[in-house]
Amino acid sequence: MSIPKEPRQLMINLMYLVLTALLALNVSAEVMNAFITLDEGNKASAATVNSQLDQTVKGLKSLLDDESKAKYRAIGPAVDEIRAEVVNFNTYVDQLRDRLLDAAGNVNQKVDEGDYTISYGKTVPKGQKNKDITTHILVNEGVGMQLKTKIEESKQKMIDSYTKLLTENGETFGLKKEEIDNRIQNIANNLPLKVDDVTWTKSKKKNWADFKFRQMPLAAVLPLLSQMSADAKSSEASLVNSMAELAGGRVIEFDAFFPVVSAKKAYVIIGEPFEAEISVGTYSSQINPADIKISVNGSGIPVKADGKAVYKVGTSSVGEKILKLRAEVRNPLTGEVTPGESSFTYEVGERSVAISADKMNVFYIGVDNPISISAAGVSSNDLKVGISGGGGSLSKTGSSNWMVKVTTPTDDCKINVSGGAMNASKQFRVKRIPDPVAKLGNKEDGEMGNGEFKVQKGLIAWLMNFDFEARCEIQGFNLVKVAKREDPVETSNSGGSFNGKAQNLVQSAKPGDTYYFQEVKARCPGDVAGRKINSMVFRIK
Repeated sequence: MSIPKEPRQLMINLMYLVLTALLALNVSAEVMNAFITLDEGNKASAATVNSQLDQTVKGLKSLLDDESKAKYRAIGPAVDEIRAEVVNFNTYVDQLRDRLLDAAGNVNQKVDEGDYTISYGKTVPKGQKNKDITTHILVNEGVGMQLKTKIEESKQKMIDSYTKLLTENGETFGLKKEEIDNRIQNIANNLPLKVDDVTWTKSKKKNWADFKFRQMPLAAVLPLLSQMSADAKSSEASLVNSMAELAGGRVIEFDAFFPVVSAKKAYVIIGEPFEAEISVGTYSSQINPADIKISVNGSGIPVKADGKAVYKVGTSSVGEKILKLRAEVRNPLTGEVTPGESSFTYEVGERSVAISADKMNVFYIGVDNPISISAAGVSSNDLKVGISGGGGSLSKTGSSNWMVKVTTPTDDCKINVSGGAMNASKQFRVKRIPDPVAKLGNKEDGEMGNGEFKVQKGLIAWLMNFDFEARCEIQGFNLVKVAKREDPVETSNSGGSFNGKAQNLVQSAKPGDTYYFQEVKARCPGDVAGRKINSMVFRIK
């Protein structure tokens, strides 16, 4: 690239280089923060697995206390061995994390506030971009290869504990030799904690640690370490769950969550407050529906596979109705039955009307606006429907469906419904169709390749996020071309397609040129006159 002689152009070029450098720094910071977020996610996942695992072990040991499960009690010590090994491994990983954090931070032999800083409102390691520390410790000092050895040793110790349990007690548990061998082989092949000792051999790196950690910033190494800890915890869970299954126990994980609304009344009169308690319901797909009992007003109702029951009753009279609900859930691990009770009030009424816009609570000028009208207790043939305000008109399209057309913006357009000793109305707003967005091809502005720019035929008016069938048209625009070291060239264009002069300007495009589409006007259905919409700027590359 030649150096410009004019001082002004030289200054512009220098400012451009500085801006590019600043942008690069910002992207780098965002990437670092993404690594930190990934690290936090790994730690949160491990904590969740550990919480569920604690409950599983608690239920398993309670089960083993039963005399009928005496032959399975050898499982208890095996579980303790495996859990202790995972604690040992994760302690080693945590100590390595602390060493890296301190070495890249304030180097005071401990991890404290001095090792962290604030980036984008988030607390992050002060040395998150440091590659020299991670390379020195994990590659040059050989700590990375020690970590690899630790992973392999911990994995083997967990497999050995499981193997010893089945080898010495498998027949007592009622397993055949072939089944014992298969269980051991499956566990050994599928534990999440493992080392990929193949991929690095296809690179030019000298060993696994060199491939894994050389020139990796601290922020990228931390999620690698937390993933190893999470894999160890997942391996622990796999082994413990397998051993719990041997004893006839089952791991109960609540894997379905749904909102539960408990309203004081399911029907309120205008002016009365609506009050409801909202909570999160949980359910485990591993619970047998036979372990769940649900009753309404003392009568049991069948429970489906998802743990839910459907209650259906006729409504032969109006007034307030009360449902007394009771649920009992049996824990298949402990046999304990937990009951729960509540009540629900609803009201049966008659003769009500519902008027709703099928798309949104607004009528738009220039398009068909579908609405639905239904009235409980009143035949659709007896309903009389009218419209007032907004220059509106109605046409029926189905038994309970109508089409509304409006011509005048207003906040006071009403749909009026009567019949069967009932009168009701609902207010709607009448608005113009939202402004469309001018586009060239599929872009609103920015950079465009020279070849791509030259094949464009004109502008289009695009209605964004508009649910109705409508199409707007470009009425016209001004096109200005600004080439390097040349005076601007301007022409006006009627309609959306390029006319001869505009097409000549487009065909003369060269990299570095800038094109301005100004005074862009569009006309949408229902418009009396065109409306001004967005301008566009394209830089040719």
